[in-house]
Amino acid sequence: MKIDLKDYILDVVDFPKPGVLFKDITPIVQSSEAFNAVIDQLTAWARTKKPELIIGIESRGFLFAAALARDLRLGLTVIRKKGKLPRKCAVVEAPNEYAVEHFEMHEDAVARGQRVVIIDDLIATGSSSVSAIDLVQKLAGDVVGFGAVVELSFLHGVEKIRAAHPEVEVRALVRY
Repeated sequence: MKIDLKDYILDVVDFPKPGVLFKDITPIVQSSEAFNAVIDQLTAWARTKKPELIIGIESRGFLFAAALARDLRLGLTVIRKKGKLPRKCAVVEAPNEYAVEHFEMHEDAVARGQRVVIIDDLIATGSSSVSAIDLVQKLAGDVVGFGAVVELSFLHGVEKIRAAHPEVEVRALVRY
């Protein structure tokens, strides 16, 4: 039986600010069936990329990245907002639809030439995704894929990622 992940994504009006229709993926992780379907699909896709490391983007991306890394028997590292990591970090500007932030990773989080797949929960405008790829490349990592659970296609984020990084395959499981 194929599960329809859209049945597990709720719309929240005016969150985090008026005029925004937020896609709440919490029901996916609350359902063993939906969560496992997401991880199974991401695992099947990521395995074809032959990654050596999985990277999760703060914060909801961590939920999926950790499970994916476990299924692939790989290590996991994280991209966090500035000021959250305790050691020396590489930093990039990470504008998104709400604010201009900064992403950072420990300088030793990715080895030179290491094949990585980056995972997030959602692709909206693509700005955060592009920044995450930029950050990994700044550390000389080889981004072989960018995966997400949801894509808001009307915001053209995937197109923005592909324009900035045509070498990176992008995969979203659900499109709105």
